Parts: sequence; structure tokens; C-alpha cells
Amino acid sequence: MSTTHHSHEEAVETVRKLIKGIDMAMFTTISAEGLVSRPMKTQEVEFDGDLWFLTKKDTSKFGEILYDPRVNVVYSDKFYVSIRGTAEIVEDVSKKKEFWNAGYEAFLKTGYDDPDVILIKVHAEAAEYWKSGNLAEKAMYMFKRITNQDTDKLNLNQTVELE
Repeated sequence: MSTTHHSHEEAVETVRKLIKGIDMAMFTTISAEGLVSRPMKTQEVEFDGDLWFLTKKDTSKFGEILYDPRVNVVYSDKFYVSIRGTAEIVEDVSKKKEFWNAGYEAFLKTGYDDPDVILIKVHAEAAEYWKSGNLAEKAMYMFKRITNQDTDKLNLNQTVELE
């Protein structure tokens, strides 16, 4: 794995391109018992260094974020993208209204102005991504790893710092 050194804007643009169009993510929090992951829908807003999710206070993730705001969000499509960050609970009604749609009304069985409805804002700190690659790329990567050769030039695994 190599760390790619970009400006903040370049790093954000890299992550934006990697996760664009992927609706669902695995959202991982830390509970008193350990790590907990669950699928969550990412808000349809262009990535600018922050990710947004909508949920309710009566969920375990709400308490887990209060317990420890460190989270990880994973996307999978043509790339595997793991985003490490810090979560913040946002209760701004106008912001909730901005993200609200009929699907949430049906799923959460309430409206955006319900005080139990919250937004989770994840400030991304770093993103690591892996290119799915074709079979030849994967074979070359594994061969180089097994024979202790440098795999950085293959660019199958990179990390970008977002802070």
C-alpha cells in the first residue's frame, strides 16, 4: 500500500470519483463491545470531505457515536473504498429537510421535523482504496507480494489523506 500525497482538493476529488453513484455503504461504529457495521444509504450530495447519513436517535448507532465518534465507511463497486473519519450528530431541521424524501418517510415512518430524526455528518480524515483490477493485474500483484517485490507501481491499493 502506498500513500498518495495530494492537495486537499485533489484528495477530495479522488474520493468523490471513487464513490460517485454508490448508494449504499457499510457504516462502522464502535460500541462498548467492539466494532459494529451496518448498511446505510449515503445522502445524494457531492462529496466535499464530508459524508451525510440520516437515521433516528433510537438506533444503536446514535449511542455508539456519542460513546466514540470514530467511524469507518466502506463503499464497494469497481473499487473498494474505506473512509476513516469522525462522526457528528446534526439536528438542523433545515438540513434534514434538504435531504428528506418520500422513501425516508416510508422507511422511518415519520417526517423530517421529528426531533428523533438526526443526520450523521462524517468528516473524512483518510481514504484507502483498492482497484478491483483484472485477473492479470491481480495475479501480478499477488506474485509481487509473495516474492517481496514492490507493488506500489501497480496502483491497486492507495491511501489519500483528507486532512
